[in-house]
Amino acid sequence: MKQLAVRGLAGILGSLAGASLVMTAIPAEESGRKVAVTIAPDGKASVRHISGPQYLRAYLDAVKVPTACDGITSNIRMGQTYTEAQCATMLEAELSDTAKHVVACVPGLYGRPNQAAASVILAYNIGWPTFCRSTAARRFKAGAWRQGCDAFLFYDRAGGRVLPGLAARRKRERQICLTGLA
Repeated sequence: MKQLAVRGLAGILGSLAGASLVMTAIPAEESGRKVAVTIAPDGKASVRHISGPQYLRAYLDAVKVPTACDGITSNIRMGQTYTEAQCATMLEAELSDTAKHVVACVPGLYGRPNQAAASVILAYNIGWPTFCRSTAARRFKAGAWRQGCDAFLFYDRAGGRVLPGLAARRKRERQICLTGLA
Protein backbone atom coordinates (compact mmCIF):
# COMPACT_ATOMS: atom_id res chain seq x y z
CA MET A 1 0.00 0.00 0.00
CA LYS A 2 1.38 3.41 -0.96
CA GLN A 3 0.67 6.53 1.12
CA LEU A 4 0.19 9.72 -0.90
CA ALA A 5 -0.30 13.26 0.36
CA VAL A 6 -3.58 14.07 -1.36
CA ARG A 7 -4.15 17.11 0.83
CA GLY A 8 -2.55 19.10 -1.98
CA LEU A 9 -4.92 17.71 -4.61
CA ALA A 10 -7.93 18.01 -2.28
CA GLY A 11 -6.91 21.57 -1.45
CA ILE A 12 -6.60 22.47 -5.12
CA LEU A 13 -10.01 21.00 -5.95
CA GLY A 14 -11.70 22.13 -2.73
CA SER A 15 -12.90 18.64 -1.91
CA LEU A 16 -11.57 15.35 -0.55
CA ALA A 17 -14.33 13.60 -2.52
CA GLY A 18 -13.09 15.14 -5.77
CA ALA A 19 -9.49 14.18 -5.00
CA SER A 20 -10.52 10.61 -4.19
CA LEU A 21 -12.55 10.39 -7.40
CA VAL A 22 -9.62 11.62 -9.50
CA MET A 23 -7.16 9.24 -7.80
CA THR A 24 -9.50 6.29 -8.33
CA ALA A 25 -10.64 7.09 -11.87
CA ILE A 26 -7.28 7.94 -13.47
CA PRO A 27 -5.75 4.49 -13.00
CA ALA A 28 -8.88 2.80 -14.33
CA GLU A 29 -9.10 5.16 -17.31
CA GLU A 30 -5.43 5.28 -18.22
CA SER A 31 -4.15 1.79 -17.53
CA GLY A 32 -7.13 -0.41 -16.80
CA ARG A 33 -5.88 -1.13 -13.32
CA LYS A 34 -8.20 -0.78 -10.36
CA VAL A 35 -7.15 0.95 -7.17
CA ALA A 36 -8.88 1.67 -3.91
CA VAL A 37 -8.29 5.05 -2.30
CA THR A 38 -8.98 5.71 1.35
CA ILE A 39 -8.48 9.23 2.66
CA ALA A 40 -7.64 9.59 6.34
CA PRO A 41 -8.71 12.60 8.44
CA ASP A 42 -5.19 14.08 8.10
CA GLY A 43 -5.58 14.20 4.31
CA LYS A 44 -3.30 11.23 3.55
CA ALA A 45 -4.55 8.81 0.95
CA SER A 46 -3.84 5.11 0.96
CA VAL A 47 -3.76 3.83 -2.60
CA ARG A 48 -4.05 0.07 -2.91
CA HIS A 49 -3.72 -1.84 -6.17
CA ILE A 50 -6.66 -4.22 -6.61
CA SER A 51 -6.43 -5.63 -10.13
CA GLY A 52 -5.37 -4.98 -13.69
CA PRO A 53 -2.06 -4.49 -15.45
CA GLN A 54 0.90 -2.70 -13.99
CA TYR A 55 2.56 -0.60 -16.68
CA LEU A 56 5.91 -0.38 -14.96
CA ARG A 57 7.82 -0.36 -18.25
CA ALA A 58 7.48 2.48 -20.78
CA TYR A 59 5.36 1.63 -23.82
CA LEU A 60 4.03 3.45 -26.88
CA ASP A 61 0.39 4.50 -26.61
CA ALA A 62 -2.14 4.43 -29.48
CA VAL A 63 -0.51 7.45 -31.15
CA LYS A 64 3.06 6.32 -30.44
CA VAL A 65 3.76 8.58 -27.43
CA PRO A 66 6.08 7.02 -24.81
CA THR A 67 3.87 6.35 -21.79
CA ALA A 68 4.24 4.64 -18.41
CA CYS A 69 2.33 3.86 -15.24
CA ASP A 70 -1.16 5.37 -15.42
CA GLY A 71 -0.93 7.33 -18.64
CA ILE A 72 2.05 9.46 -17.66
CA THR A 73 3.80 10.92 -20.70
CA SER A 74 5.97 13.68 -19.20
CA ASN A 75 9.67 12.85 -19.35
CA ILE A 76 9.05 9.21 -20.31
CA ARG A 77 11.55 7.48 -22.57
CA MET A 78 11.30 4.02 -24.04
CA GLY A 79 13.24 1.45 -22.04
CA GLN A 80 12.56 3.11 -18.67
CA THR A 81 11.10 1.03 -15.86
CA TYR A 82 9.39 2.13 -12.65
CA THR A 83 8.29 0.71 -9.33
CA GLU A 84 4.68 0.87 -8.23
CA ALA A 85 5.73 3.45 -5.61
CA GLN A 86 7.38 5.62 -8.28
CA CYS A 87 4.25 5.41 -10.43
CA ALA A 88 2.02 6.43 -7.52
CA THR A 89 4.27 9.40 -6.70
CA MET A 90 4.45 10.52 -10.33
CA LEU A 91 0.68 10.16 -10.72
CA GLU A 92 -0.06 12.32 -7.68
CA ALA A 93 2.38 14.99 -8.87
CA GLU A 94 0.93 15.00 -12.41
CA LEU A 95 -2.64 15.14 -11.13
CA SER A 96 -1.87 17.98 -8.69
CA ASP A 97 -0.15 19.97 -11.42
CA THR A 98 -3.01 19.35 -13.85
CA ALA A 99 -5.62 20.26 -11.22
CA LYS A 100 -3.80 23.48 -10.36
CA HIS A 101 -3.94 24.62 -13.98
CA VAL A 102 -7.54 23.47 -14.52
CA VAL A 103 -8.83 25.36 -11.47
CA ALA A 104 -6.75 28.41 -12.39
CA CYS A 105 -8.35 28.62 -15.85
CA VAL A 106 -11.86 27.74 -14.58
CA PRO A 107 -12.05 28.97 -10.96
CA GLY A 108 -15.74 28.03 -10.73
CA LEU A 109 -14.70 24.37 -10.59
CA TYR A 110 -13.28 24.84 -7.07
CA GLY A 111 -15.52 23.06 -4.57
CA ARG A 112 -17.56 21.27 -7.26
CA PRO A 113 -16.23 17.72 -6.71
CA ASN A 114 -17.77 15.95 -9.70
CA GLN A 115 -17.25 18.66 -12.30
CA ALA A 116 -13.72 19.38 -11.03
CA ALA A 117 -12.78 15.69 -10.93
CA ALA A 118 -14.14 15.07 -14.44
CA SER A 119 -12.31 18.15 -15.75
CA VAL A 120 -9.01 17.08 -14.21
CA ILE A 121 -9.41 13.57 -15.65
CA LEU A 122 -10.12 15.04 -19.11
CA ALA A 123 -7.26 17.55 -18.83
CA TYR A 124 -4.87 14.82 -17.69
CA ASN A 125 -5.59 13.02 -20.96
CA ILE A 126 -5.78 15.92 -23.43
CA GLY A 127 -3.37 18.26 -21.64
CA TRP A 128 -4.34 21.17 -19.43
CA PRO A 129 -3.56 23.83 -22.10
CA THR A 130 -6.02 22.13 -24.47
CA PHE A 131 -8.59 21.86 -21.69
CA CYS A 132 -8.23 25.55 -20.84
CA ARG A 133 -8.94 26.47 -24.48
CA SER A 134 -11.78 23.96 -24.77
CA THR A 135 -15.48 24.44 -25.34
CA ALA A 136 -16.04 22.71 -21.99
CA ALA A 137 -13.95 25.33 -20.16
CA ARG A 138 -15.68 28.21 -21.99
CA ARG A 139 -19.10 26.80 -21.14
CA PHE A 140 -18.16 26.25 -17.49
CA LYS A 141 -16.92 29.85 -17.23
CA ALA A 142 -20.29 30.99 -18.62
CA GLY A 143 -22.11 28.96 -15.94
CA ALA A 144 -23.44 26.47 -18.50
CA TRP A 145 -22.43 23.40 -16.48
CA ARG A 146 -24.50 20.74 -18.26
CA GLN A 147 -23.40 21.99 -21.69
CA GLY A 148 -19.79 22.04 -20.51
CA CYS A 149 -20.09 18.40 -19.47
CA ASP A 150 -21.60 17.59 -22.87
CA ALA A 151 -18.52 19.10 -24.56
CA PHE A 152 -16.36 16.30 -23.09
CA LEU A 153 -17.68 14.10 -25.89
CA PHE A 154 -15.78 16.18 -28.47
CA TYR A 155 -12.46 14.63 -27.35
CA ASP A 156 -12.83 11.11 -28.73
CA ARG A 157 -10.03 11.26 -31.32
CA ALA A 158 -6.33 10.50 -31.34
CA GLY A 159 -4.14 10.58 -34.39
CA GLY A 160 -7.06 12.04 -36.38
CA ARG A 161 -9.41 9.10 -35.83
CA VAL A 162 -12.13 8.21 -33.36
CA LEU A 163 -10.91 5.59 -30.92
CA PRO A 164 -13.65 3.48 -29.32
CA GLY A 165 -11.78 3.49 -26.00
CA LEU A 166 -11.58 7.29 -25.98
CA ALA A 167 -15.26 7.60 -26.89
CA ALA A 168 -16.20 5.29 -24.00
CA ARG A 169 -13.87 7.17 -21.63
CA ARG A 170 -15.41 10.53 -22.57
CA LYS A 171 -18.91 9.15 -21.93
CA ARG A 172 -17.83 7.99 -18.45
CA GLU A 173 -16.19 11.36 -17.73
CA ARG A 174 -19.35 13.17 -18.89
CA GLN A 175 -21.42 11.05 -16.50
CA ILE A 176 -19.12 11.98 -13.61
CA CYS A 177 -19.39 15.63 -14.64
CA LEU A 178 -23.20 15.54 -14.79
CA THR A 179 -23.47 14.00 -11.30
CA GLY A 180 -25.04 16.45 -8.89
CA LEU A 181 -26.17 18.98 -11.49
CA ALA A 182 -29.79 20.07 -11.27
